[in-house]
Amino acid sequence: MWLTTIFCVLIPLLVIEKSNGITSPIQPFTSYRYSTELQNNVADLWWTVDETKQEITFELHVKTLGWIALGISPAGGMKGADIGLGWIDQSGQVHFQDRHAYNNSRPVVDTTTTDWFALQGREQNGWTAIQFKRLLDTCDTMDVPIKSGTNILIFAYGLEDPDMSTPNGMIYYHDNRRGSRIIPLRSYGNPSPDEKFAELDYFDFQLKDYIVPSTDTTYHCKIYKIPEHMKQRRHAVAHKTIIDSANVDIVHHLLMYECNPTAKFDDNNLPDGNCDEIYRLLQECSANIATGWAVGGDRIVEFPEVAGYPVGGDFEIKYYMVQMHYDNPKKMSNRRDSSGIRFYLGKELREQELGYLTLGADSSAVGIAIPPGADRFIIDSYCPASATNRFPKSGITVTTAFPHTHLQGASVWTKIIRDKKAVDYLFNGESYDFNFQFENRLPKPVQLYPGDEFATRCIYNTMNKDEITLGGERTKDEMCLHMFTYYPRMNNFYGCMNTNHEKAWKQAMNVTGPFEDYMKFQQWLRDLKWTPESINKWQEFYDNAPRLLIAGGAGNFTYEELPRLPEYIDLKPQECKKDMSSKGIHETSFISLTIISFLMTFITNFFIIQ
Repeated sequence: MWLTTIFCVLIPLLVIEKSNGITSPIQPFTSYRYSTELQNNVADLWWTVDETKQEITFELHVKTLGWIALGISPAGGMKGADIGLGWIDQSGQVHFQDRHAYNNSRPVVDTTTTDWFALQGREQNGWTAIQFKRLLDTCDTMDVPIKSGTNILIFAYGLEDPDMSTPNGMIYYHDNRRGSRIIPLRSYGNPSPDEKFAELDYFDFQLKDYIVPSTDTTYHCKIYKIPEHMKQRRHAVAHKTIIDSANVDIVHHLLMYECNPTAKFDDNNLPDGNCDEIYRLLQECSANIATGWAVGGDRIVEFPEVAGYPVGGDFEIKYYMVQMHYDNPKKMSNRRDSSGIRFYLGKELREQELGYLTLGADSSAVGIAIPPGADRFIIDSYCPASATNRFPKSGITVTTAFPHTHLQGASVWTKIIRDKKAVDYLFNGESYDFNFQFENRLPKPVQLYPGDEFATRCIYNTMNKDEITLGGERTKDEMCLHMFTYYPRMNNFYGCMNTNHEKAWKQAMNVTGPFEDYMKFQQWLRDLKWTPESINKWQEFYDNAPRLLIAGGAGNFTYEELPRLPEYIDLKPQECKKDMSSKGIHETSFISLTIISFLMTFITNFFIIQ
């Protein structure tokens, strides 16, 4: 009887399917929403976020019988990191500590409050596994909040347990037994393995030995036509970014655009070259972003089961443009690249078809001009009801978000506005890193309706710059884009963008003539002198300048003046509240797992672990 009871409790823990890339021989204690391999055959991590409780549960497995640690870093290193450190002693007891790193030195035990709590742990086959939790925001100045968007994880391990003959247990230097990962913990999309799509048809839009110029920044554009053999409409169920293994250091991002349905090209001589040099040939293909990838993002993105991306047959889009961005600061020559994108095709049509919606600011100096030496400069844009009234009456369902700025971007968010009141974030990428960009899967699909309005904000930091940063395509230029995947697809609405109105710039420049010379305008901006006072005035100019709204789709754009950014009742600031009932095992308490470890070993010997 006792064995049956124990078996019923433990067997669910044993039949958890291993995630792609996971190498730990220990089965997780429970099922989790997310998982990733931190280091091949060394460290694996599972986690689940409970947004209601504002809590996150981790399980860390490391190939050692010494101490293991996971930390949240504010900037990518040890300094200021919030760390949970644990180990299992020779009797099977779990120990866990909340630590803080003041500098690149041994982290000390947090003397304010204990906010990391172990739940259980064990050692097996030379590995240590500990399950632990903490609040997303602990209200502790010695901790790092786990924000929406990009989070920087650090991990390390020792070969021995801490020396408990010393106060709090001395831990010895980990040498090179450490690593880091940048992951959106609250919006991660577990990448599917290649094997899942092995039996599906696919097509590629891929370069063939393209010679990358020896310049610091290159945007290469190539037009592709849907393969001739695709006579029937198909639904793509996933796409895979193909990065040439020889060029992972210079391929920065790619974007795929849909060309206008009316676009016509010579199929024997499709445009292929530097984007700026062949711009006139690309005008039919520069309005609607279909999908994209940027450095740090997952290579495989799987679409929602209910929807597919339409291609071929009677689908109106026949041509696509792929824009490849190469970041080559060392100006290396003789680099040949064959990167691109692959679409996997489902065997049957799905119920819905996917579309892409882009919000934000126009990527030009007219839309974006950020002064140097600003620790926080804001560019806002607004999509009003007059634009979204083109949504279908039943609304649309948003599933993923893809914020995009360049190097100076620190945060990107979009709020849903109804009846001039903010009701929620569509997505809040409050912690953004240019080098690690992800297609963020929303915790749950969001319904949007005709008449909904959207406020989008990009926040920049230019403390490392000594000249103005203008909107543009180069890495050193800036962008403010927030792209969303949704269904059902709208053919008449691709984007809703803002730029500063011409009359705002005329007033700022104190000119009355035609606003036509873009090069002269850029030079005027570059000649401006900056002080803390002038930066504040520039922010006031951006906050109050009239905007030009550009909304719709290719061949169907509408333009509307917004005298100023519409006002709305904002979300109430959330006070940091700590639920002190959220406790577990910490540095002064422990749990004996000798019995459970024995039972796990016993059952493992008699049952096949799947």
